[in-house]
Amino acid sequence: MADQAGSTFETNEPMLLQLLNDIGDGVIQLPDFQRGWVWNDDHIRSLLASISLSHPIGAVMLLEAGNSSVRFKPRLIEGVRLPAPPKPAKLILDGQQRLTSLWLALLSEDPVPTKTEKNEEVQRFYYLDMARCLDPEGDRVDAVVSVPADRVVRSDFGRRVELDVTSRQGEYQNGLFPLRITLDATATLDWIAGYQEHFGYDKERIQFVNRFQREVWQRFQQYKIPVIELLHDTEKEAVCQVFEKVNTGGVVLSVFELVTATFAADDFSLREDWEARQKRLSDNDALKDARALILQMDETAFLTAVTLNASLDRHSETGSPVSCKRKDVLRLKLEEYREHEMGLERGLVSAGKLLVSEKVFGPKDLPYTTQLIPFAALCARLGPRLGENPVREKLARWYWCGVFGELYGSAIESRFALDLPQVLAWIEGEDEPQTVRDCAFSPMRLLTLQTRNSAAYQGLMALLMQRGSEDFLSGQPIEYTSYFDDAVDIHHIFPRAWAEKEGISKLVWNGVVNKAPMTARTNRFLGGDAPSQYLRKLEKKNLARARIDQILVSHAIDPIALRSDDFATFVRRRGACLLDLIESATGKPIAGRDSAEVVEHFGGALQ
Repeated sequence: MADQAGSTFETNEPMLLQLLNDIGDGVIQLPDFQRGWVWNDDHIRSLLASISLSHPIGAVMLLEAGNSSVRFKPRLIEGVRLPAPPKPAKLILDGQQRLTSLWLALLSEDPVPTKTEKNEEVQRFYYLDMARCLDPEGDRVDAVVSVPADRVVRSDFGRRVELDVTSRQGEYQNGLFPLRITLDATATLDWIAGYQEHFGYDKERIQFVNRFQREVWQRFQQYKIPVIELLHDTEKEAVCQVFEKVNTGGVVLSVFELVTATFAADDFSLREDWEARQKRLSDNDALKDARALILQMDETAFLTAVTLNASLDRHSETGSPVSCKRKDVLRLKLEEYREHEMGLERGLVSAGKLLVSEKVFGPKDLPYTTQLIPFAALCARLGPRLGENPVREKLARWYWCGVFGELYGSAIESRFALDLPQVLAWIEGEDEPQTVRDCAFSPMRLLTLQTRNSAAYQGLMALLMQRGSEDFLSGQPIEYTSYFDDAVDIHHIFPRAWAEKEGISKLVWNGVVNKAPMTARTNRFLGGDAPSQYLRKLEKKNLARARIDQILVSHAIDPIALRSDDFATFVRRRGACLLDLIESATGKPIAGRDSAEVVEHFGGALQ
């Protein structure tokens, strides 16, 4: 019955036999995204013991079929074989492991395929040891006996037979009641009659088996399982949220997996499509420079980007809001996906190449993987126009505003929905997009950018490479090939050992102002010496003083301050240069360069 008017679900308590019969008839099936049945022998025995004691085993959650917006591809439960499976009336959202275990153990004529506690695959039939069941001091789990598929228990490496229940007489003699006939009243009465006959209608044996029938067997006949049934008009998003909440002990499903399940209802394998796309991109030699960046977009991000472009189409046609939140991805139609997926792939490739041109070479230097979503969607929309310099310049400005405004850390789906139409309109001459307007960088942020975990930190290193930064030791520009071949990373300019010895605050010496991209070999060569000393070492490597100064300037370093170990002047002048780089990339002036706080921490204005 329904719990209340307008409720999205009903609750009831069907008999165990009714529920399992519906499973065997294909009336109840699984949505195809459910993982396989995995319970081991101990779990099954414990479950059967609980039923035999009328203990609760938890509620089951089903979904009423027939919802046009929630079309999951169905499959039969493990062990159920039907020549022509019907369309299911209900799908199992929660309770698969319990219901599958019960169907296999109680209704299937085949042995149960399961595993031991050591994860060894075995096949088992299940019995109830009647004497142990009726022992008030016994543990009911011990009364549930599992035997091999041939129904013979052996020891001594198979040489000794400990138990043989291959015949009814073996079952009678050992007092083991076969659970596979428990829910079949006729078969059970026939078994009991045979038991009585086997023991010559001994009065005590008759009383014993009758007591087992009353106190144990009857519990299976009368057992009810609480069922919560989501009605067929429940929205897809609600169904998916419910599934994830009730399956806390199972495999957490991503949005991609849930959409995969809905597309499967139309015989389209989203997983295979994605794997083919990954292989296509991985094997494309023309993408060598950008491949590592492109492959940072995972399957869920790709779906989100497709949804973003599909949503913009709907906006153009109906005026509906542009949105790519979780609920929108779950509502994505297969025809929409097919319309946009190849364009989005091309857009992703273009975005990767543009990032490389901006000196963002590898995944560790990508400030926000999330920004790939609107970036790829924009590139998919712009297509050939990406060859126009004004278009590329505006895309770069938008990108760097997102990085230095640090705008993609939270509430990102809402920003994606603003980015796509607004950046496209901006390229056509309209107002700046929200992301550009929201970008603001504080000079004091230079001190708190301590690790590459910060987007702006990674962005600054890319801008330094854009500037033409050359390696201190080799003098070679830090380009794509040298970046990977020579293990370029970010290292201190004034070494940590020197700065700590001088008593300089870590807030300053470990900040981005005192960092530069250089090869691992160069960093080892410089060591922990004062800059004045390692610069003399460089001169001894046949590097002219003027050439060394050029290299330092390529990193926005004042050669005079570095040569004199003047850390205060170095920090102030380099901080000003870094702010200039950010202003140039974002097209946004940076306020507060001469604020009291800046003067206090940097020893002067950053002009």
